[in-house]
Amino acid sequence: MSPLNQLASSTGSWHGHNKLQDPHTNNPADSPATATLTALLGGRFMRLDYTWAYQGTPQEGSILIGYEVEAERVTAHWIDSWHMGDKVMACQGPANPGGEISVRGSYAAPPGPDWGWRITITPHEGQRLAVVMHNIWPEGKEELAVEADYTR
Repeated sequence: MSPLNQLASSTGSWHGHNKLQDPHTNNPADSPATATLTALLGGRFMRLDYTWAYQGTPQEGSILIGYEVEAERVTAHWIDSWHMGDKVMACQGPANPGGEISVRGSYAAPPGPDWGWRITITPHEGQRLAVVMHNIWPEGKEELAVEADYTR
């Protein structure tokens, strides 16, 4: 069974809050947030569109999620006005039987090596949706970057 099936039960509009671990101030920055989860192409893909704010400035992002059946691999393409700017991050990860989506990508951090980024989307029986993002140091240490929690 596709890991998108459980995510599909969470389609629709959500509201909640977004907590950014602000790299500029080293303090958490909380803001109201919204999310809309949409099934595309007969459920073969899911798209999560979300909004939040940074220091009062509106921000938005989108994650297109797919599942490659033969490879048993979840794929995601992430765009975001604050983190990614004009770039797209391609991510992938194994299928998780519990319905959680967890994918990993990377981004350039010149003049040093690339850093990793993990996005985890956890549906909770259609009543709650959690999106957590981690920065991954080149040495492998994971550090919380974003926690978004949504309800209906």
